[in-house]
Amino acid sequence: MTLAEVAAHAGVSPQTVSRAIRQPDVVSAETLERVQESIRSTGYVPNLAASNLASNRSRTIAVLIPAVSASVFAETVQGLETVLAPHGYHLFIGTTEYSLQQEEEMLRAFLGRRPDGVVLVGTEHTPGAQALLNAARVPVVESWELTQHPVDSVVGFSNYAAMSALIEHVHALGYRFPILAGQFSGGDVRALRRRAAFEDGMRRLFPGVPVRILDAGSAGVSMDAGRDLFRQARADLPQADVVMFSSDVFAAGAVLEAMRAGVAVPGEIGVTGFGGFDVGQHLVPTLTTMLVPSRRIGEEAGRVLLERIESGNRPAAAAIVDVGHTLVAGESTAQQ
Repeated sequence: MTLAEVAAHAGVSPQTVSRAIRQPDVVSAETLERVQESIRSTGYVPNLAASNLASNRSRTIAVLIPAVSASVFAETVQGLETVLAPHGYHLFIGTTEYSLQQEEEMLRAFLGRRPDGVVLVGTEHTPGAQALLNAARVPVVESWELTQHPVDSVVGFSNYAAMSALIEHVHALGYRFPILAGQFSGGDVRALRRRAAFEDGMRRLFPGVPVRILDAGSAGVSMDAGRDLFRQARADLPQADVVMFSSDVFAAGAVLEAMRAGVAVPGEIGVTGFGGFDVGQHLVPTLTTMLVPSRRIGEEAGRVLLERIESGNRPAAAAIVDVGHTLVAGESTAQQ
């Protein structure tokens, strides 16, 4: 089956079929539906490799996220898809497992397939990855953090500011012996910024109170690790009156462990999370957390990419989009 035969079946020109495949947004809705119906009916498979060579466009976007198991990153990908798919773009998705070296290796592999743009979670990269991005000459959007010196553009929020606001909330509720728990040795730079905000907040708001941090180490980000961290906090730091987790995943495991152990939350100890995962609002008690608009991050990144691509990626001022953060005062903390 050839493109010309599809055109004859749809009653349009071959050029119209080509445009409907490569640039569906420039074809009328009626014509696009006729062409798509003919493609379905005839079983035609476009030769995208040849089309890409002719147009110097691959219609693909490389997306590197830390993990697919975390719903917040899945929501970011969905946001990207929502914006980019109507314009004929498809996503290549890879996971870095929070490793900057793995990010560099995946970038090298993906850039060899000539994507039209790149989306990354994070603003910290190896020198090798930085060189690859600078040499790629395609739009790059970093996300989930902010920087005044992005590779190209950045869409995110300040992890430091968000955690600072959360510890201020805990202080205002009357808690006096908070501890921080999470994974801080696994390469997650954003978690390290939350840790720095916690440490600074302790010194500023709780003078004289020791800064206490529990690290899950190699256990990974999981509810099981959250259960273990909660048990460790109760055993090693009984004076703690609130455990602030670096992720809602840990916090959800902690709340479930408290329920199993008969520990009243927030009666005996408060719990906070970070991220605004859906699971946090289905727990009993509901979780106090910092909500991050993860889907909007993807949508804004998609819009920035489209603007860059459609402008021919001409040099322009860096797009820095701050999506902000929102405190969710759940039932897992209470006025002391």
